[in-house]
Amino acid sequence: MTTKQIDYCIELARTESFSRGAENMFVSQPTFSYQIKLLEEEVGFEIFVRNGKGATLTPAGQQFVTYLSNMREEMKRAIEQGQNFSAKYKENITISMSVRQALYFLPEAIKEFEKESQGTQITPRFQYGNSMDSFLKNESDVVFALEEQTKQLAGTSVHKLFQSHIYLICDKNDPLATKNLITDEDIYGHTLMVGGGSPALLRSVQQKLISSGKIEYFNSPDHDTTLTNVASGKGICLAPGFLNDHSGQFAWIPYDCNDTFSCVLCTHKSDRRHSLEAFIKVLQKLYSETVAFPL
Repeated sequence: MTTKQIDYCIELARTESFSRGAENMFVSQPTFSYQIKLLEEEVGFEIFVRNGKGATLTPAGQQFVTYLSNMREEMKRAIEQGQNFSAKYKENITISMSVRQALYFLPEAIKEFEKESQGTQITPRFQYGNSMDSFLKNESDVVFALEEQTKQLAGTSVHKLFQSHIYLICDKNDPLATKNLITDEDIYGHTLMVGGGSPALLRSVQQKLISSGKIEYFNSPDHDTTLTNVASGKGICLAPGFLNDHSGQFAWIPYDCNDTFSCVLCTHKSDRRHSLEAFIKVLQKLYSETVAFPL
């Protein structure tokens, strides 16, 4: 399978026309059709159903083209990253996290680090829900994690970063937004958004409130959906402070609870680069100097 065949296949799926597909790919129609035929022979199944006007995807073809489109995008990103890297850098450090706001000071850390370590590029990689899996597959050099996620990991080094408290999130116009500290009694009588891949510690706090029998609750699949539900007036939620993007859209009020999330960075023990160690120290320094910053 060649990249041209992949492009031809994606284009035919989009246009459903051999003539238009060939024109858009700047080749003759016989060449275009022949390459599609070769591709189908190679994979061993019909990708398209031919008709008098052109072609439409078979059920197997729909799944196949979806895979090809994703693969082509990954290839494009890989080429672009390679171009960026070769133009200026000799070394790369990839840091993986599930959401951008998890490391609020990452941009400042990149600026400070790359100023002192010219030739080393920091590449953020955002992977909602599977950043740890990516790290364990050696697809990234550093991963942001909660310490509870690192207990059984072998071959990794854990670097403490900061402690993150639990906050109540509500609409800015909610009466709760006027409070400086939220207690359980403040939450009673409200609808609490729960679930959404919450860490074990947060699930425990949510369950304690639910077991009181004094609140309603609403299951939400992920944090972004939870915030959408909060914005639409469906309820309130509890969340770790590291998820706060400080956009000002919502009120984040400290919740009266001693439990905190220990936020860490994980690296591979086999990776002993001085540049990696230096980058982690820059991040640790930034967080240690911002004690007043709500986390």
